[in-house]
Amino acid sequence: MDTRPVEELQVRQRLEAQEENLSPYASRSSKSLGRERPETPSPLRTEFQRDRDRIIHTNAFRRLKHKTQVFLAPSGDHYVTRLTHTLEVAQVGRTIARALNLNEDLVEAMSYGHDLGHTPFGHLGEETLDQVYPPGFTHSAQSLRIVEQLAKEGEGLNLTGEVRQGIISHSKPRGDFLDIKLEESLTLEAQILRLADSVAYLNHDIADAIRAGMLKVEDLPKRANQVLGTTHAERANALITGIVQESWPVSGLASEPLEDKPMIAMDAETRDAMMELREYMFQNIYLPLGKTQQSAVGREVVKLLYYHFVENAEQIPPPYFGPGADPERAAIDYVSGMTDHYAIRQAEKLQPGITQGAFHNVPLD
Repeated sequence: MDTRPVEELQVRQRLEAQEENLSPYASRSSKSLGRERPETPSPLRTEFQRDRDRIIHTNAFRRLKHKTQVFLAPSGDHYVTRLTHTLEVAQVGRTIARALNLNEDLVEAMSYGHDLGHTPFGHLGEETLDQVYPPGFTHSAQSLRIVEQLAKEGEGLNLTGEVRQGIISHSKPRGDFLDIKLEESLTLEAQILRLADSVAYLNHDIADAIRAGMLKVEDLPKRANQVLGTTHAERANALITGIVQESWPVSGLASEPLEDKPMIAMDAETRDAMMELREYMFQNIYLPLGKTQQSAVGREVVKLLYYHFVENAEQIPPPYFGPGADPERAAIDYVSGMTDHYAIRQAEKLQPGITQGAFHNVPLD
């Protein structure tokens, strides 16, 4: 056993030295943008590894296990939740980063934090809060607010600039989001997160829709099945491979030097198939699910809770509400942080019968 103080073991320094073997375009923890509040470096972990660990140990991260991905408060054991989605995003992102000789730890940290601000009932909860809250609401901005201001009893996590950048920039609009010009300062790792998020949710949402009996594999666009394959594994492999092959010059291992700005991209054939499949899911799964009676009830639950806590802000626990706090902002912070089950139970206490039996698997006492 080595009895020297841990600081003398130079563990972090060795890890930082290993990062020097990454692509010249990779982010390096030793050259991080830093934290808003300076801290003494860890003797055992790089700065990005510390960020990953801080996010995992938050209550917001734990609550993701009971937040909707696509199917509201699902009763089946195998439906994807916001937590399992987050783990899949991290896995896909790390695979891409490792293949391209980029910083896995950074991708992992921002992946774990990217959906912390998601509301109960998924995107319909997000849309509802955006409608009722005058300044507007997005889950990506709320995720950033959590790590900067709300987590750790209101202290925030004091994460590095790179991780915070990845969290705020991961969201994508409907349509061909790959056509949107990325910020000049967006790291390659943050660009990986944007694509890993799409690869993960597209694949597991198809699996959930099949599980729910809403579609069959043969219903999917013919070209998508031909190009990407017909199983979860084939689809994931095709999409990830298409990203790695098209982005290979950023690895620093290509035979010819990179002449243009380093970017994470996808080859044209795979990209077209992915966009066709994504649009199919919007038309046949996402939009129809948003019109169900269960979704309508979910929206009413979110509205009821928001307006109730605006009017009764003293019932909002700290750190969401304190002396001088804005009741509307506090209500948004509190309601958006609720799990599906907690939101349903709270709404039933305020207005018994509001859920109309739409969530049979949720105990109301």
